[in-house]
Amino acid sequence: MPLIIRFTKLIPYLYFITITAYWFTIFNRSEGVSAYPILLFGIPFLWQIIKPNTKLNFTLGITFVCISSFLILAFLSDILQIASLSEPIKQLMVHGGLFVFGTFIMALWIIKKQFK
Repeated sequence: MPLIIRFTKLIPYLYFITITAYWFTIFNRSEGVSAYPILLFGIPFLWQIIKPNTKLNFTLGITFVCISSFLILAFLSDILQIASLSEPIKQLMVHGGLFVFGTFIMALWIIKKQFK
């Protein structure tokens, strides 16, 4: 049981590392070597697994809550047709909709972990 509790604390960080690796593989197929800077986004989450830091944890949580909130508002405005978006952005929103909501939930989980 303690092993399960230990790994549940790491789920948000592993989620963001997995998403970073996924986006890297997608861009690496089309862009080649120029996709390697994407891997830099995974470093803070890997650092949180290796050596947790409360300030970094809070910063990551707040940053990704803000980013995902903005993307959720854009997603909702497209669904409600409040603002017109270009076709490539609409395709990205359809494919990335699950990532946006998953990112929001994981960022809230990081913040919740911060206040415990």
